[in-house]
Amino acid sequence: MRNQILEDLKTAMKKQDKETLAVIRMVKAAIQMEELNTKKELTDDEVINIITKQIKTRKESIAEFEKGNRKDLIDKTNSEIEILEKYLPEQLTDEEALQIIDEAFELIKPESPKDMGKVMKEISPKLKGKYDMGKASSIIKERLN
Repeated sequence: MRNQILEDLKTAMKKQDKETLAVIRMVKAAIQMEELNTKKELTDDEVINIITKQIKTRKESIAEFEKGNRKDLIDKTNSEIEILEKYLPEQLTDEEALQIIDEAFELIKPESPKDMGKVMKEISPKLKGKYDMGKASSIIKERLN
């Protein structure tokens, strides 16, 4: 994953693609910062988590830009999200995610909202980085209530 990011950084430099270059540099900086904090080289899963956080931050920004009616910033942020999504594993469809959630419910047999943590613990390794965990959490809350 890290090598792919570095290769894409070089390609963006050669093509003088300023937008891609800026986004990849931000990701690279976030990765380096996390490595400094943890004092170890990150695994691909940890890099995916960083990229997922970057996407989540941008989606939150879009919500704010919509309140301010800033179409220009919304478009720019959406294109940054598209660039970042290239580094994520193939995303699961809603149906695939629901199937995983159903399997977790059959396995755990939760009885109340107190069991939410158990269900999340079961589905997290299967969905993390491949599906919006916020959506998964809402689906589980809905079923438990």
